[in-house]
Amino acid sequence: MPLVISDSSILIHLTRINRLSLLERIFGRIAVTPNVWHEVVDKGTGRVGVTEICRARELGWIEVVSPENDALLRLLRRELDDGEAEVIALAVERQADLVLLDEWEARRIADLYGLAKTGVIGILIRAKRDGHIASLRAEIDKLRDPGGFWIDEALYLRALSVVGEKDDT
Repeated sequence: MPLVISDSSILIHLTRINRLSLLERIFGRIAVTPNVWHEVVDKGTGRVGVTEICRARELGWIEVVSPENDALLRLLRRELDDGEAEVIALAVERQADLVLLDEWEARRIADLYGLAKTGVIGILIRAKRDGHIASLRAEIDKLRDPGGFWIDEALYLRALSVVGEKDDT
């Protein structure tokens, strides 16, 4: 089974549109780091999706795993927040197959380490291709409003085009 490690933004955005289960359907299992868990669950008490994320951990398809390379963590924390630094450090240590990141700076640093990455839009594209969702447009539109997710219009149109959903606006 591939090792897939997720940052907090992926979990937060997917739970906002009631699509956290896509992670299990597509990847089987995912790992998160202690700081990601803290940001999403401990700080997120009472927010939409926290119960679903906790249930996924109980079911065993979300696992909390700590990175061990303190020197790498210190280096990464110079440019990234704690969760992103842990995700990348763990991915480097464990030679992860994929990291799930949305933030530009974290994606840039992942590139420096040669890590394969995707974000919430990439996950939704794969979900559409695999038949897990009927409409990419509908899911992205839910992310945008009321979810508050910002996506560049050119990327939005390109994503729709990739899955054969033309722009009707």
